[in-house]
Amino acid sequence: MGPCMSVEHYENFPVASILIPAAMRPAIHAVYAFSRSADDIADEGDLPAARRLEKLEAYKEALRKIQTQPGGVTDFGSSELNLVFMPLDKVIRQYQLPIQAFFDLLHAFESDVHFQPFSTTKELLEYCRFSANPVGLLMLHIYNAATEENITLSNHICTALQLINFWQDIAIDLDKNRVYLPQDRLRQHGIDSQIPPGQKISPAWIGLMREQVEFTRTMLLAGAPLSRNLQGRFAWEMRMIVQGGMRILEKIEKVQYDVFTHRPVLTKPDWAIMAWRALTHS
Repeated sequence: MGPCMSVEHYENFPVASILIPAAMRPAIHAVYAFSRSADDIADEGDLPAARRLEKLEAYKEALRKIQTQPGGVTDFGSSELNLVFMPLDKVIRQYQLPIQAFFDLLHAFESDVHFQPFSTTKELLEYCRFSANPVGLLMLHIYNAATEENITLSNHICTALQLINFWQDIAIDLDKNRVYLPQDRLRQHGIDSQIPPGQKISPAWIGLMREQVEFTRTMLLAGAPLSRNLQGRFAWEMRMIVQGGMRILEKIEKVQYDVFTHRPVLTKPDWAIMAWRALTHS
């Protein structure tokens, strides 16, 4: 799991990869388990929205128990909650993790339950502030590297990675009736908000996606200096994360932004390219 990725990005990077010190993997797995399970609740099949929100509220209540019981929580009320929150409770206390970051993630998952298209880029970035940036903050705390500068750089990377995942999964999200592209940018390029098939790979679509990819790349590169502030394996992990994001953007460009018939994913040759770049672009 990358140090600053929202839960949707794990397919692009191995969970608790060999670059992560073994002693820290249980903590990272605990954060991942919380994020993954909450995300699953938000997207849980045919379960009514009210029931999904109720289950997310139970997660909030579990976090409040951790806040109000300084000696540790012995029971979160159900085996399902215990499975997620017993290890998380220990990790939060061991690393003094900011519990607000977990509440922020739940805020993002709640907004997914009653998804509404983003009117502007500003609204999209605000969503990323809750859905992606908290994971980076938590990882920095686990690695004892949560300085103000590092948090700012991490936020750039995390937001960029969330956007990359959105651009990578446009076709998948359309099947869920979700369009993450800002509505004002769609209108600016003369594209219907529902992205009908006839407009998918038009010159207007290419112009829109080129704009989004360039914006995202700029943000990712703005956060790239974070690796210089980190030590050892964590620095290498961060370089690989950045290079992985860059590689996905390149693959989107290579297929002329046709993410409908060519979903960009990382392959073994891509990993070799990423490793070389991480080594030579420090």
